[in-house]
Amino acid sequence: MCRHVAYLGPEVQLRTLLRDPPHALHRQSWAPRRQKHGTVNADGFGVGWYAPGDPVPARYRRPGPIWADLGFTDLSRVVRTSALLAAVRDATAPGPDQEAAAAPFASERWLFSHNGAVRGWPGSLSALVDSLPPAELLTLEARNDSALVWALVRHRLADGDDGPTALADTVLEVAEAAPTSRLNLLLTDGETITATAWGDTLWYRSEPGRSTVVASEPYDDDPYWCEVPDRTLLAASRTDVLLTPLKEPTA
Repeated sequence: MCRHVAYLGPEVQLRTLLRDPPHALHRQSWAPRRQKHGTVNADGFGVGWYAPGDPVPARYRRPGPIWADLGFTDLSRVVRTSALLAAVRDATAPGPDQEAAAAPFASERWLFSHNGAVRGWPGSLSALVDSLPPAELLTLEARNDSALVWALVRHRLADGDDGPTALADTVLEVAEAAPTSRLNLLLTDGETITATAWGDTLWYRSEPGRSTVVASEPYDDDPYWCEVPDRTLLAASRTDVLLTPLKEPTA
């Protein structure tokens, strides 16, 4: 349903990660190699990145395909960053939200993306919607399943959970309410990356002490890419990557 990627490491141009590699996110928008659901990711895209000395990321999002945006071609050439999260979107269902529905979603220092779909949306999550404060619902960026999942994660972060706890608990809660949902989530604060593999592909490549990349699929054929098993939580920094199994909710 989408492809996404997050990076921590030495400062690079956006294009070094998103356009230049032979199977970069730019190419994955029309020719993903490992996507299990959907074939073309042309319903919007976005990138969020961190500038030195500023913990709040900038974002660039558009409602159309990444390959048709000439402004992003220039942007990716001149902007440099040491941390980013980017995504290309294949919409679960048509909607009026335009670029507001494109990841990354953001709140304070956090960037978030959802690759997947919530089964039975919106009715399947009615109880979870009711559990959120009205202010959380009023500040939804879009009226889709990904924005609601982000609201659930964001609420936990605001209550003091760290990234791994917020993502793991949200995935298990949504999976219990809507079985067979696909919930590959990606979260960064510019210093850490947290992700879940739940129903679609997830990979990472780490050079300890230097850089970490987490992505829906490898953007090149480097043999050091490692696949994350399904039903797994990934927690990473620039120095290490930790994988933890996620327990399937019981009926």
